[in-house]
Amino acid sequence: MSLKKKIVVTGGTGLIGGAILRRLVACGDLQILAWTRRNDSVLPPGITAIPASLDRSFAAGASVDTVIHCAARVHVMTERAPDPLAEFRKVNVETTLQLAKSAVAAGAKRFIFISSIKVNGESTGPGKPFTADDPPCASDPYAISKLEAEIGLRALAAKTGLEVVIIRSPLVYGPGVKGNFRSMMRWLMTGIPLPLGAVIGNKRSLVALDNLVDLVITCIDHPAAANEILLVSDGEDLSTSDLLHRLAIALGIPARFIPVPTGTLQTLARLCRKQDAYARLCGSLQVDIKKTGTMLGWSPPVTVDEALRQTASDYLRRRDA
Repeated sequence: MSLKKKIVVTGGTGLIGGAILRRLVACGDLQILAWTRRNDSVLPPGITAIPASLDRSFAAGASVDTVIHCAARVHVMTERAPDPLAEFRKVNVETTLQLAKSAVAAGAKRFIFISSIKVNGESTGPGKPFTADDPPCASDPYAISKLEAEIGLRALAAKTGLEVVIIRSPLVYGPGVKGNFRSMMRWLMTGIPLPLGAVIGNKRSLVALDNLVDLVITCIDHPAAANEILLVSDGEDLSTSDLLHRLAIALGIPARFIPVPTGTLQTLARLCRKQDAYARLCGSLQVDIKKTGTMLGWSPPVTVDEALRQTASDYLRRRDA
């Protein structure tokens, strides 16, 4: 019988889950299983795939020590579901809680849940970053489903003794990133000037993939992480203009911007019904990670500029392939 610690990771074919699997393999003496619905051929070497079913088969196997739950229904750019909240709940709440109950039945001691800073809210005021102890203010279906999953997990923890660790993350970037971050790189590479040169007063927290993974690995064994809500970021908040300038440097191209006043951008966004896009580009969303640092003795190991270089290098490699 193997004495190796057994860790189950969900979402192992995604950006975060895949990076966690690769880091766990590098750790050495662990037995790592990926709970996945996709072909196991895309998993890193050294990983055992287990079927992503919610019957008793998960609990029927050998004992499990830790579950790291990354799989989720995330932001859908073109939502076609007639009831988006119901769809988010089906995956992000029901599946999460069933998985956690199955983990308890398999003897798991700890369940690490990757949540979202959107549980705290959509934006922050000047000098008022979100903290882990702020009351939740989830507003869209995705955030509501993540909050409901958190509530359900904490109730299960109180009932069963399962140690639940909740990590609320802002936007994650790194090699392989997609979505809005990849769109920013694509636009910068066109050389067309962006009308965002005047967006210098906002502050947004981001987290590099390596920094998020490092915190997750820390939370596997750290006794102080048990039953805590933890916020994560790079520890350096950037304005939109600063982020784009530094990303352009990482891409090895000149930064071209037009300093359109933010008031003008807001008016144009309202006329074009793009208020959400304006909020993401010009608003602030800061997180305070002092609790995480003090409680776990943790700090982000990778700087923003190094993470941007890694992200840009991977994007250019894929682009030229």
